[in-house]
Amino acid sequence: MQPANFNRSALRFLFAMLVMTSIFSCNNNSSMTKKEVYAWPQNIATPIADKKPKELIAHGDTRQDPYYWLNDFFKKGPDSGNVVKYLKAENNYYDTMMAGTKELQEKLYNEMKGRIKEKDESVPFFKNGYYYYSRTVEGKDYYVLCRKKSTMDGTEEVLLDVNKMAEGYNYFRMGGNAVSPDNKLLAYGIDTVSRNEYTIYVKNLETGEIYKDLISRTQSDPVWAADNKTIFYTSKNPVTLLSEKIKRHMLGTDALTDVVVYEEKDPTNYIGVGKTKSDKYILIQSGATLSSETRFIPADQPMAAFKIFQPRMKEVLYDVDHANDQFYIRTNKDAKNFKVMTSAENKTDSAAWVEMIPHSDSVLISGIEVFKNFVVVSERRRGLTQLHIINTQNKQEHFIDFGEATYAAYSQGTPEYNTDTMRYYYTSLTTPGSEYDYNMITKEKKLLKQQEVVGGYDGSQYVTERLYAKATDGTSIPISIVYKKGFKKEGTMPLLLYGYGSYGASMDASFNSGRLSLLDRGFAFAIAHIRGGQEMGRYWYEDGKMMKKKNTFTDFINCAEFLLDNKYTTKQHLYTMGGSAGGLLMGAIVNMRPDLWNGVVAQVPFVDVLTTMSDASIPLTTNEYDEWGNPSNKESYDYMKSYSPYDNITKQAYPNMLVTTGLHDSQVQYFEPAKWIARLREMKTDSNHLLLYTNMEAGHGGASGRFKALRDRAREFAFLFALEGIRE
Repeated sequence: MQPANFNRSALRFLFAMLVMTSIFSCNNNSSMTKKEVYAWPQNIATPIADKKPKELIAHGDTRQDPYYWLNDFFKKGPDSGNVVKYLKAENNYYDTMMAGTKELQEKLYNEMKGRIKEKDESVPFFKNGYYYYSRTVEGKDYYVLCRKKSTMDGTEEVLLDVNKMAEGYNYFRMGGNAVSPDNKLLAYGIDTVSRNEYTIYVKNLETGEIYKDLISRTQSDPVWAADNKTIFYTSKNPVTLLSEKIKRHMLGTDALTDVVVYEEKDPTNYIGVGKTKSDKYILIQSGATLSSETRFIPADQPMAAFKIFQPRMKEVLYDVDHANDQFYIRTNKDAKNFKVMTSAENKTDSAAWVEMIPHSDSVLISGIEVFKNFVVVSERRRGLTQLHIINTQNKQEHFIDFGEATYAAYSQGTPEYNTDTMRYYYTSLTTPGSEYDYNMITKEKKLLKQQEVVGGYDGSQYVTERLYAKATDGTSIPISIVYKKGFKKEGTMPLLLYGYGSYGASMDASFNSGRLSLLDRGFAFAIAHIRGGQEMGRYWYEDGKMMKKKNTFTDFINCAEFLLDNKYTTKQHLYTMGGSAGGLLMGAIVNMRPDLWNGVVAQVPFVDVLTTMSDASIPLTTNEYDEWGNPSNKESYDYMKSYSPYDNITKQAYPNMLVTTGLHDSQVQYFEPAKWIARLREMKTDSNHLLLYTNMEAGHGGASGRFKALRDRAREFAFLFALEGIRE
């Protein structure tokens, strides 16, 4: 996986993580919630999409797609108005069918919002003489970005008040930001459409002036050179939204004259720009799923030509950082689970790399963080995260002891370079998110902050387990599950099974206060750690992609069957949820085993795989070839066609389903779920409920702001509760 600003896979993964952490809170209600059958409105006509002939031909194979016209809003075609009309008709149908849950949705929204500490402050971090932090204001959706000089006892300086900036916008999202080396200027990105296209602005932190330098259509990754007047950034193609160029901007000049310092010629690669932890070098990284390449210049020589670190090699990934007088390289060259190498500053080709941490078949090296005197290695062993501390001066090393059998821990990316203290984040299914400072010499841990659950939270009232299901090929698939005490394993209680399983993204078991709205009403919540993720190492990922993608789907089905066989629930009380690439999972499993689920929530689902991957004009498609395959290859075409949810709808009974999308989604275009719903309505033989809700103002991540997003969760929970007969 590349950093989040490099690829759609990371964007889809980030969406999934946002959903997983926000759906999953805490009050002390009894888990024995009173059940009462929800009175679904009767004899309501369902929306019917028009059918227009369209043939899609490849490799001598013809597919009929009568709903292809629904992409006209994206294509700006003649039926754009009819597309919006149809989506609004589906929204009206959703409103009618779910009208009886409005009070419950409001209760759920207030309940989840009530657990959030509205007036709060992040843990400060120190960088270049200042402590930076953000704080939230009661009743406001966004945050205020602040800093104090030298000490937290100093005078607060407000850098950005995002609440004021967002006024008048239906959607508003802050992107990346960077303070200039002299601490006087702030570059930051803003997206007001939800297409993941940001405009970069520059603010003078001494005078408050917003400069006229407006840099549009960027990835929002501004990087300052050491001269405090040069900014490097990633420029995007306005049609495909591909990150195609790295440009150099000089303050005070028109962005239209910005110089292209690198242009990516391979449309399957993502690119991005960053800076080493030491601040000595600026890096350009280009990478796809299977190979990558880095270029670099000294940060104090912004006009220099970027030099290739190591030319891209077939099926070799590497990423680079710098400390003292050498580079640190994490690579999978001759190392499936990655290893760590070093190189001199003046000799960076792979032939000169020196091994620091060898490869292990049982341990995945998922990342490194460098300091002046230390390297922190993030590892995965037996599905659990570990932090491995190495003193580069005396070569001593140790692991942080977390004291629990099941947990998730992540290096926080400590901004300060010359320090003996690193910051990490720790959580589990029953432990609220906690931030620690860790002294890498004394091994002392200091809890800085634990997520506060307003109204109180007693973790002892909840039980978590680590289970293992057997896949069809004999592989053991981990399942993380949590429920409130009193949950009965008699097949009578509801259970929500969550999954993702793509891009090598690991869905670790973590805490979030929103989940307890489920648990306190008697639900169990489980995460299936299926192949296609990377929980068990790089092998786990490669066994769930390309021509092995179906392992992802069968693993998930096997996890569901395991839970049923062990009486955690029954088919009448089993529910499932997934978003984006996890929505593809939802689409595949309802085609393969529609009988298993009473209800399904598919969020912004990637369900028209074959058509999307065959259309290079759709944003970011070409970057996905190494994940799904290129349909121009007949073998890949045939395999994708065999599981693509839209292409495999048949005349059969389907479970109750709620499908969500966003009109401005740039990662999974709205027309994929819209077409899917239209075909499902045409083909399904049951009388179960099929609902589509389109957010007409948002994109892939749904509504912006910390409270607006809770409306989405309340909508999804109310659907599940209506099916389960939970009315309060």
